[in-house]
Amino acid sequence: MLFFVIEDFRGRDPKAIYRPFRDKGRLAPEGFVVHHSWIAADMSRCFMLVEADDVTLLQRWVVEWADIVGFEIVPVATSKDTAAGLAPHL
Repeated sequence: MLFFVIEDFRGRDPKAIYRPFRDKGRLAPEGFVVHHSWIAADMSRCFMLVEADDVTLLQRWVVEWADIVGFEIVPVATSKDTAAGLAPHL
């Protein structure tokens, strides 16, 4: 399943995020795939497209960063998959 994740850097301090990221890595559990990530121009937030077949993988990852990052997580589907799913009803 695909998720669009918005990370809000607590205190708007990107250094507080990038130091542990540099030192420990992304801390993503096995089976959790980051497809793309983008950083806001003011470095206050990160936008990510991630994939996990088990939502608990996402929950385990969030717990690793929850002290310095706030999360908004939205399950998403590709436009192609959505169109295919709706096709019989159109």
